[in-house]
Amino acid sequence: MAEKNILLKETLEHNGIFSFSELYEYAYKWFKEESYGVIEEKYKEKVSGNARDIEFEWKCTKQVSDYFKMEIGVKTESTGLTDVEAEVEGKKKKMNKGRIRIDFKGTLVRDPESKWDVSPFYRFLRDLYNKYVIPSTVDTQEDNVKKDVKDVKETLKAFLELQGRR
Repeated sequence: MAEKNILLKETLEHNGIFSFSELYEYAYKWFKEESYGVIEEKYKEKVSGNARDIEFEWKCTKQVSDYFKMEIGVKTESTGLTDVEAEVEGKKKKMNKGRIRIDFKGTLVRDPESKWDVSPFYRFLRDLYNKYVIPSTVDTQEDNVKKDVKDVKETLKAFLELQGRR
């Protein structure tokens, strides 16, 4: 069985004006540019009056080697989204006003295909491999997962702040 270590949980909250569709597209492009595969596990939209609540969850994975895989879970909840018009660079543009919360969870998966789980002897060898052969590699991969989670959070935070100032 693959060994999953949750390394980091981060949260981003924003309340104000932003374009939900542009944020969604921007986040998707960020993961694609960083060579992650993106699977949308959930998308739910609830309309009440002129306001919308939107939730979605992504599982973003990146195969680093035969032995390591990075996963970033993204859970987004937007509440009270209403359509507003904002002036951007002298032109009127449709935007959204509301609250958004994005939770990120960074995980390092070792032996994602469970190749070392075929027998107790292989599991023993895997433990030796983890403990004595590749501890510095494990540390490096864990740092990479943490870095990517922080990078995507900061990138989306900057995107939301820029849109809110227009």
